[in-house]
Amino acid sequence: MILPVAAGRDYFSGMAWRIHDSVVRGEIDNRVKGIVRGTLWLDGVAEPVQLELAGNACPDLAGCLLQFANPAKTYPMRKQPAFAPVQRGRIGNLSASQKVRVFTVPDDVAFAMIDRGEKPPERLANALYLEWFSDGNGRVVLESTEFQLTISAPEWRLTAAEEQQRAQDAEAGWEGFSKQLSEAVEKQKRGQKDPEAEWDEHDYERMLRESDARTDKYMELQEKYGDSDEAEEKIAREMGWLEELTPEEAEEQRLRIEEINRACEAALNEPDPEPEPHREGIDWMRDADGRIHHPLQHRCKESAMKFRRQTDELGLREAGDDDFRQLMGEWIITGAKLADALGGVADGTRPADASFTVAYLKRALDHLHQAQAGLEAVAPKQVLPAAVVAEVRAELFAIREGILKLMDDFRGRG
Repeated sequence: MILPVAAGRDYFSGMAWRIHDSVVRGEIDNRVKGIVRGTLWLDGVAEPVQLELAGNACPDLAGCLLQFANPAKTYPMRKQPAFAPVQRGRIGNLSASQKVRVFTVPDDVAFAMIDRGEKPPERLANALYLEWFSDGNGRVVLESTEFQLTISAPEWRLTAAEEQQRAQDAEAGWEGFSKQLSEAVEKQKRGQKDPEAEWDEHDYERMLRESDARTDKYMELQEKYGDSDEAEEKIAREMGWLEELTPEEAEEQRLRIEEINRACEAALNEPDPEPEPHREGIDWMRDADGRIHHPLQHRCKESAMKFRRQTDELGLREAGDDDFRQLMGEWIITGAKLADALGGVADGTRPADASFTVAYLKRALDHLHQAQAGLEAVAPKQVLPAAVVAEVRAELFAIREGILKLMDDFRGRG
């Protein structure tokens, strides 16, 4: 397995698609110089997707017909946003010999090591790496070390000049995509208030959307460049973290960083805050392991896990239903967003501005509404017992009412 990369949210049509889990088989044909044609058979898509791309593959595939098959279990392509049935645009890097890091221990062992803060053993392996920039869907990436490949003998080869041009074209495609990422950040920055001004929930919403866009950009850059020292510098430059500073500015920045580090160290040495005893059951509760949670966040998490166990018993997690995945996924995300919004309320580190909490609660509410929409799309399919549908509908409605009540409460504190 290739080391995992988190997927971002769709802020704009160019957000990267990573589709290897949905590819059943396919072919890439670069036997005509300057043109890449292809066909992809995707899980959950009735007709094969056609590729009509300008440019050439990397030297190992240039002039060749590549055929590939996925021996692993596949998963249906998501329905929204739609994946264009004809992928027209330009190639990025198309190679069957991309070097990637893979775990040398089973995935569950590797992830357990990561959770403990340990580094799993790795090795370099060849991967199929197909990247293109589609007019309809932006950057698309298929990457796997597991696909079975058949490559024909080349009918022509790239000259040195053609290879240089190919690399420049691929870099230009990436730069266009990176520009979209930067524009998404700038779009969210426009109209933001001065940090010293008084902010309301709408100001915090804009700030959080900008934070999400920056996170997406960072994750895309990390996936593109890796985590070497050279890659870190590239990422820092594209994120705008490296600036040309005068000696005076550099010294001022150094002193500011030292001050921040001292403050962080002092905070680490302070005892953990204790929640207010009289607010137990209202703002906080302890679970069976003694950990502190907000009651609504804990309820959302526990009910989602209960539903997951029920659907496991019914075999629905393997059904590949897009609406069911929306219901389950958005419900879990709602719990995570509630933890972000209410963690400080529960453990006594409540944020200074109640409007910030309201902005975070709105994000949780958005995901809850998506979970409710998923349920109503699943219900008519009769894959869930009627009693389970009724129970889940009531639970999601109760969580929604709890979020709305908290939003009103915090608005009253603002």
